[in-house]
Amino acid sequence: VTLAGNMHIHVVLPLTYQGRNLGVAQTIFAPSEAVLAEMARKLKRSVILTIMIVLITSALLYPVILHLVSKLVVFSRDLLEANLDALSLLASAIAKRDSDTDVHNFRVTLYSVRLAEELKLSNDEIQTLIKGAFLHDVGKIGVRDNILLKPGKLDDEEFSQMKDHVRHGLDIVGSSVWLHDATQVVGSHHEKYDGSGYPEGTAGEKIPLLARIFAIADVFDALTSSRPYKGSLSYEESICLLEKGWGSHFDPKILDAFIGISKKLHADYSGRNDQGLRDELKIVISQYFSRGEILLY
Repeated sequence: VTLAGNMHIHVVLPLTYQGRNLGVAQTIFAPSEAVLAEMARKLKRSVILTIMIVLITSALLYPVILHLVSKLVVFSRDLLEANLDALSLLASAIAKRDSDTDVHNFRVTLYSVRLAEELKLSNDEIQTLIKGAFLHDVGKIGVRDNILLKPGKLDDEEFSQMKDHVRHGLDIVGSSVWLHDATQVVGSHHEKYDGSGYPEGTAGEKIPLLARIFAIADVFDALTSSRPYKGSLSYEESICLLEKGWGSHFDPKILDAFIGISKKLHADYSGRNDQGLRDELKIVISQYFSRGEILLY
């Protein structure tokens, strides 16, 4: 305490007897200049010692912490690479049975991502969309060849069996923690906005947003691409057919957004099956997954 401008020390001691508080004893005294100087020196030494301990400890621990953080970064990158490779391998598995699926996956993924960017979706949402786009037809692994590879139109019974690929896909993708969010696209990309789709007949905004986005990209690529049983349609014919699904097959707002960018997308990607297409997809994947490269088949 300070009294009359001079520092004093105030000492308070409790007075107890056999566990009972009897009172307190107080005293105030003015230490000499020598005592005050010694107290200041001790305080200064304590502060300096504390600072030195902190600095030495930091110097010793920093390399250890840096090494551990570096190891964690490498581990996280390796884990991501393993997951992305698994994604590519799963998509490749169905491409080995159905050659149309190969480049179709590349194009619909790019169409979907560009539409998602137009809609200002988050990085996490686009990651999920990429996984779902790659694996949307992975369930076709469980479809018999005579149905999967049939060059003509499927009859009702065959189409019923073909629809089972959604269930097969959910079984495959749903068993993986990292791929589980892709079930949004895998399980719902054949639903229609008016509820007439399959497998659940889900309607409107109850259909996952990513599935509503992907459905447009999927149909657009199917219309503008050649198949063993049909030729490709022109851009104008394809857009006309998409517009007929406005509010019935497709989400109206999302379709409007897609049509606004569709001409450039058609010019950039339609019908392509070249290394440049694969290279661009690698760039997109590295952009959203922070990885330099993914093995594409």
